[in-house]
Amino acid sequence: MKILFVCTGNICRSPTAEGIARHKLRDAGLDATVSVDSAGTHDYHAGEEPDPRARKAARSRGYDLSGQRAREVMPSDFDRFDFVLAMDRGHYQQLKRLCPRGREDRVRMFTEFVPGKVRDVPDPFYGSPRGFEEVLDLVETGTDGLIAFLRQEYTG
Repeated sequence: MKILFVCTGNICRSPTAEGIARHKLRDAGLDATVSVDSAGTHDYHAGEEPDPRARKAARSRGYDLSGQRAREVMPSDFDRFDFVLAMDRGHYQQLKRLCPRGREDRVRMFTEFVPGKVRDVPDPFYGSPRGFEEVLDLVETGTDGLIAFLRQEYTG
């Protein structure tokens, strides 16, 4: 199973999701069967590390985002990944437009795995440090939901 998290520039939300998922999958003993990556809908920050504020916030909760570099989502990603998870509705629409015919079922909202009526993981880039904490809260909860879904659907 391969999962790709997608946000705009791949420096805040999606690398946070990748780092948290990698950590939680390892703790759940699923890291040998589920791999994760992240990308952006745009190449604004290609090759850059995650935003320093995202790295700092993640590190404060024990998540390591080091080693990640921003990249743009590619058409081949829709073949390589079983799930392409959009962090907000704008990303979802862009991914649906980019997605090759026959692969549309792979594009989903990350927030499907967050309980309640959360529609988007908000972009913290232009806000305060609290925004990065909110992203962490949502992504931790959503990753727990994703892991529960994977266990139920793919391991019985």
